[in-house]
Amino acid sequence: MPDHILAIDLGTGGPKVALVDRRGKVVAHEVEMTELLLQPPDGAEQDPDDWWRAITAAVHRLVAAAPDEAADLAGVSVTSQWCGTVPVDGDGNAIGNAIIWMDSRGAAAIGRVVSGRVNVMGYDPRRLARWVQLTGAAPSLSGKDSIAHILWLKEERPEVYAAADRLLEPGDYLNLRLTGKAVSSQDCAVMLWLTDNRDRHTTAYHPQLLEWTGVDEAKLPTLVPSASVVGELLPAVAEEWGIAAGVPVTTSMGDVHAACVGCGAVRDHEPHLYLGTSSWLSFHLPGKRTDVRNNMAAFPAALPGKYFLANEHEAAGACLLHACDRLRLVATLDELNEVAAEAPSGSNGLIYLPWLNGERTPVDDHTIRGGWTNLSLSHDRADMLRSILEGVAYNSRWLMEAVESFTKAPLGPIVVIGGGARSDLWCQIHADVLQRPIRRVEDFQHAGTRGAALVSWVALGEMTVDELDGLVAVEREFTPDRSTTATYEPLYDAFVAMYKATKGIHAKLNH
Repeated sequence: MPDHILAIDLGTGGPKVALVDRRGKVVAHEVEMTELLLQPPDGAEQDPDDWWRAITAAVHRLVAAAPDEAADLAGVSVTSQWCGTVPVDGDGNAIGNAIIWMDSRGAAAIGRVVSGRVNVMGYDPRRLARWVQLTGAAPSLSGKDSIAHILWLKEERPEVYAAADRLLEPGDYLNLRLTGKAVSSQDCAVMLWLTDNRDRHTTAYHPQLLEWTGVDEAKLPTLVPSASVVGELLPAVAEEWGIAAGVPVTTSMGDVHAACVGCGAVRDHEPHLYLGTSSWLSFHLPGKRTDVRNNMAAFPAALPGKYFLANEHEAAGACLLHACDRLRLVATLDELNEVAAEAPSGSNGLIYLPWLNGERTPVDDHTIRGGWTNLSLSHDRADMLRSILEGVAYNSRWLMEAVESFTKAPLGPIVVIGGGARSDLWCQIHADVLQRPIRRVEDFQHAGTRGAALVSWVALGEMTVDELDGLVAVEREFTPDRSTTATYEPLYDAFVAMYKATKGIHAKLNH
C-alpha cells in the first residue's frame, strides 16, 4: 500500500494542499489564494472555477516539491468550507457562483418554511420538534445554511435552480470534478436539513422534510456512508495534476469535521478551538443531542459511528483581516500583533464586538453588528488592535459557557488550531480570558488537511478510529495568568451585556 494521501482543504481564503503520511505527518504543503465576492448587503459568493484553478496551481507546486511522495499516493481526500451551495449542470459544470457559508440572503425564504401561525423563537413548535427529532436541530433563521441557499436560488434565481442537475456542498463539488460522481455523505449533507440522522449507519432524505421545503430530491447528491470510497481519480484530472490516475477518492467532509480529527483531540469531549476566518469550539460526542436555545447540536462526524458538537462564530480572523484590508490600521497581520502587544491587557477599557457578519452561536442573529465600544480620545491604535484580539476571545468565552452548559461539565485544556494560532499573543489572551490552558499542536495550520488524510486512511481500511488518538504532539502550552484574568472579568461581562443592549437597534437597522 502506498504511504501518502493527497489532502485538499478548501478554505474561504483559498485552498491548502498537502501530502500526509500514515502517522498524520504533513510532509509537504502548498497554499493558494482565491477571491471572495461580497454582494451587499447580505450576499457572499465565490467562483468554483477559481477554486479549481487555485487547487491545480497548488498541486503543481506540491508535486514539483515532493515528486517521490506525490508518486506514492494511496488516495485523495477533500475537506472544505461547509454550508455552501454549488449549482452544476448534467456535465458537472458550475452554472453560477457558489453561495458560501457567509451568505444570508435566504433568511426570509427559510423563515417562511419553518414558521407557522404560532411560533416559538421563530419556529412552528411542531415543525421544530420534528426537525430536531430527525436531524438533530433545525435550519438556522440566519439564512446561512445550504437549504436556505437552495430556497433563495429557487425564488430569486429560478433559471439557475431549473437548470441545475445537482446542488452540491463545495467539497462534494470538488469530488464531482475528481471522480465524475455527485455524492455526499451523512456528515457532509447535514446542512441541507433534509436527512434522517438518527442512525449513524443508515441515512436517507426524509420525505416530510422534502415536502416542507419543496426541494426536488433529484437535484440532491446521492448519499453514501461516511468515510467511504467515492470512486477513482479521473484520467484527465490525473494528467492535469501530474499524478497517477485511478487513485481512490474518499468522501469529502466539512472543515469542522476534518479539524475534529486533525487537531489530535479525537476522544469524546476533548475540545479544540479553531481560529481562522471564522471560529468554533468543538469535540466528538458518542450520541445525538440538541440545544435549540444556544443554536448547537451534535451532528454526524466524518468518523464512522461518531457525532461532533456543531457551533460557529461568523468572524474571528475575518475581524483582523478587516482591520488590515478595509480599515488599513496596519499593513499585515504580523504588524497587527506587534502593535497590539504595545497595549496593556484590557486595552484601557476599549471593547471590540466581533459580530461583523452577524452571529450563529450562542445566538442565531444575522442582523447584529460589531465595532468598538467605549472608545475615547485617549485610545490609540495599539488599544484598538489589541481589543480586536480580546473581543474575539470574549466571544470564544461566551461560546465556551454555552458549550459547558451543553455538556454539563467544565472543559479541560483546549487545543488551538488554525491560522490564528500563529499568534502567541492571541493564544495567551485566549488562555487568560477563557481561564483554560491553551495547547497549540504541531502543524496547527494544517489540521484540516491532516484530518482529511486521517479520515481517508480510515476509509481505505488502513487505520482504525482508535489508532488516531495520540498522533498529534503539543508544540506549546499557554497557561492562564491569574492577575490578567481579573482584568478581563468586568470587560467580559460588559461584552455580553452589549449584545443584549444593542440587538434591538441592529435588528431595525439590518432587517
